[in-house]
Amino acid sequence: MEFKETNGRESYRIEILFGVRQGNSDVFWRRRHFVSRLMDISESLRTFYPVLQGAIGVGSAFEGWSPREQDVVYQVLIPMTPPRGHSFHLELGTAWQRRLRNFHIRVQQECTCTSEQQGEHMLCFLHHPEEELRRHQDPSLLHTLCTGSYLDVEKTARWFYQLVRAIWPALLESHSWHLVLLPPRRSCQFKVTNGRESYRIEILFGVRQGNSDVFVSSQPRQAHTSSTIWPESYAVAEMKFFRYIARQAPPDSLHLKCLQFFTRFQLGLGFSTYTIKTIVMHLLSILPASQWRRRHFVSRLMDISESLRTCVARRRLNHFIVGNQRLPEGIRLPPEVLMARSRNLFHDLVMDPVAHSQVFPLYTTKDCVRIKVVDSLSLGRETPQSLGNVWDW
Repeated sequence: MEFKETNGRESYRIEILFGVRQGNSDVFWRRRHFVSRLMDISESLRTFYPVLQGAIGVGSAFEGWSPREQDVVYQVLIPMTPPRGHSFHLELGTAWQRRLRNFHIRVQQECTCTSEQQGEHMLCFLHHPEEELRRHQDPSLLHTLCTGSYLDVEKTARWFYQLVRAIWPALLESHSWHLVLLPPRRSCQFKVTNGRESYRIEILFGVRQGNSDVFVSSQPRQAHTSSTIWPESYAVAEMKFFRYIARQAPPDSLHLKCLQFFTRFQLGLGFSTYTIKTIVMHLLSILPASQWRRRHFVSRLMDISESLRTCVARRRLNHFIVGNQRLPEGIRLPPEVLMARSRNLFHDLVMDPVAHSQVFPLYTTKDCVRIKVVDSLSLGRETPQSLGNVWDW
């Protein structure tokens, strides 16, 4: 089976076109790329919408693998900061929302009288009459993208959609790329083509927690998520973990190919791509980089399979980021995430014994899984390395 890692020419093209920032450096000159041009133009409008920051590539395509090679979606997270005269405050709601780490972003107006006195020509939303504000200044963010006092995900996505549609014809990229916008909901999705190449891009929006690599994001975890809910996202921290592993790995490391193969192998069996990715991240943090070379390929696939089987049997798979105090240096977590009890990704199996009884038989026969993997690979057999009881993550 042929595998292609997606952190090569294709993701680099997206990085150039959209100015995606990996780590702390810009891939291309700031004013040359698409998102930065949007940032420049939207800033020049002097309105009171969220301030767009440098885009960050996240998800499988920017981590170097993709479960569906022919249908790659490049996810780009755009951090936002509050506009002048406003502040963002992250709030956790009910006990259920706290367990899920679902946030609200409360928008608060701030006094700007001092700025006005310094000649910035902005009226204070708190201390000027409403009639004067209506006549001489654009509306507050509270009156455009909020529902009540809370930033609305869907209104934010529609605003960005309209911004792209309005600004695209004026951008240099529009002369060589054709843009097709898809209806927005919690993200802004579109396709760009130039006659030879075609890319699908999903723009996500987020607010950074302090100075960490954890955001609250527009990406939903559930099918029906309220428009004022911003789930906690670890996508940037996970991307940085894969970048760290790439720096440590030998040239012939197949850790990404193991992940790509196994996610394809599991399609249709009811396990999410994120489940398999979590297991592989745990394995990457346990096994030395030298154990992921080409000759270890089948062994590592067996380890992934055995890990999944064991986790299903015990109905427990700990989140890789939350509560993990052994992450590489340079991956920054907020204190409440670093010190939190690890979240069980198999909580639903604990709460639903029927679902567990349906899933568990798929992984009770290790030899059956071994035969399926080896048959799929057509590479022969290899005995997996036993990792004992390390699956108590």
